[in-house]
Amino acid sequence: MMRLYRYGIKTLLIGLVVAAAAWAPPVSAQRRSVVRRDRFDFKILKTPHFDIYFYDEEREAAMEAGRMAERWYARLSRVLNHELRDRQVVIYYASHPHFRQTTTLFGSSPGEGTGGVTEALKRRMVLPFAGPLQETDHVLGHELVHAFQFDMTGKGGTLTNTNFPRALLLPLWFIEGMAEYLSLGARDTHTTMWIRDAEANDRLPSMRQLNNPRFFPYRFGQAFWAYIAGRWGDDIVARILNAAARAGSAEEALERVLRIPVDSVNAEWQEAIDLAYDEIREDTKVPSEYSQVLLSRENSGRLNGAPVLSPDGTEIVFLSERDRTAIDMFRADASTGKILKKLFEAALDPHVESLQFIKSAGAWDPEGRRFVFGGIADSDAMLAIVDVNSGKIVQEKRFPEVGEIFNPSWSPDGRFIAFSAIVGGLSDLFVYDLETDELRRVTDDLYADLQPAWSPDGTRLAFVTDRFTTDLQVLRYGNYRLGMFDPQSGDIEALPSFPNGKNINPHWSQDGKSIYFVANPDGVSNVYRLELADGQFFRITDLYTGVSGITALSPALSAARNVDKIAFNVYERGDYNVYTIDSPELLIGTLVRDPSTVPSGTRE
Repeated sequence: MMRLYRYGIKTLLIGLVVAAAAWAPPVSAQRRSVVRRDRFDFKILKTPHFDIYFYDEEREAAMEAGRMAERWYARLSRVLNHELRDRQVVIYYASHPHFRQTTTLFGSSPGEGTGGVTEALKRRMVLPFAGPLQETDHVLGHELVHAFQFDMTGKGGTLTNTNFPRALLLPLWFIEGMAEYLSLGARDTHTTMWIRDAEANDRLPSMRQLNNPRFFPYRFGQAFWAYIAGRWGDDIVARILNAAARAGSAEEALERVLRIPVDSVNAEWQEAIDLAYDEIREDTKVPSEYSQVLLSRENSGRLNGAPVLSPDGTEIVFLSERDRTAIDMFRADASTGKILKKLFEAALDPHVESLQFIKSAGAWDPEGRRFVFGGIADSDAMLAIVDVNSGKIVQEKRFPEVGEIFNPSWSPDGRFIAFSAIVGGLSDLFVYDLETDELRRVTDDLYADLQPAWSPDGTRLAFVTDRFTTDLQVLRYGNYRLGMFDPQSGDIEALPSFPNGKNINPHWSQDGKSIYFVANPDGVSNVYRLELADGQFFRITDLYTGVSGITALSPALSAARNVDKIAFNVYERGDYNVYTIDSPELLIGTLVRDPSTVPSGTRE
């Protein structure tokens, strides 16, 4: 994630990371020309504190957003001891391609990873629906924190505007870290992964180093605010913000309010981190204990994501900024990591705006000759099928009825492609029939349905959902769990899942008896195996940092269709590397004896 400040407009890039050594996505990966061709007939939903702009396509999601907004207002006004001086404007778009066509903001269009924008002067919030309601809820809360920050500090005569928010003069770790802390809370497993990685490599920043962009302000800032609020209470946040606005200095405000030198606060924070992770460090392993790294900066880039093994496990397709010009798609040898071909080069196809590289991976066909991926072309969601030998797109199908397409999965008979998609701001499952050219929507509700995976016999789809844990009536969003969908009957059943943390990215074993997936029941994301016959869980990896893509929901795992082999992303030293496991012994894993006793944030 990254913030860009341009002429008083702050742009949030949700999910797109800046590694500790300041890797930044190439310009062409962030900004592509957008065809503005849609006309949106906005309506206004008025709540006690908000004017929410929406259009009919997203009406159902907008009604939920109105409830979320009021809940966030109640929380933040209490924590920050402040009431906004005017009604808050929120402008919602049903999908990211719609959002990128916005004319609300001046300057260039929002980038692919931009999850929301809050204007500094007018204080309008402009954002797309994220699909899963709990992801939308987080971005809404984060942006509303900024609205409060701007309103609370917009009383000075800075520059040419007498109401210029002084919050914009404060460092990013201070402002963005506060927004992440107040919208996610103190216990966020994705942030703690970053902190563990920095701690393990002696890269925890000092207070003054936090101002350096090589230290990602969201993650490190959130962790620092979690420590401050955990030690002095949440009411300290508003006191420090107000003091910083008056002083124009984050460090001076901290010393005035806490009455402790900032160097001492920083040292105590780092000491608390060391103590918190001592036990985890002793009990876990490094990735090289499972296999040698397949893809890293040594033979590819610093960001190597969305790995997908071929059916026979000999090759792998992945996304990378290897050439430093864009996020491109590559094919490599799955034993040596040698790059065999660049399958798709974004810069050479000007009508393709996005490879959905943050949220999606593709899929091989059963014969291992073609590869399908979801993307955005001329603002339309599409499926593109590439011949893996020639690198040419042999089929492209656009779906104007959906907003975005993620994680396609090819059925074993080669006829169907299942995928998740955003429609009206919400995520559901779809199945596309390649023979009849028909698209069937198989779920249609407010719950999140993600990452479908065909069983080896083609009779079932494993997927990720929050429908078994979420209470929509009270806006309580539960953890993501595994589900099973029967395409013939339409029945959905819950699969055994860890009650704590996430359960995502399911992939079937080649015999159909197990499902590999990524979970973090103890606060650290690792690969697990579920035996379907008896519902037992086995831990495959046990890493100190974790198995993860760019975001907590990004695809980070793949299993070969016809052999016992998996590939997975590991976050280490600020990079996203790819490892593989093909040892039968390692793929059996270690039995998790009682999943219900693995609380989030602790080890077994």
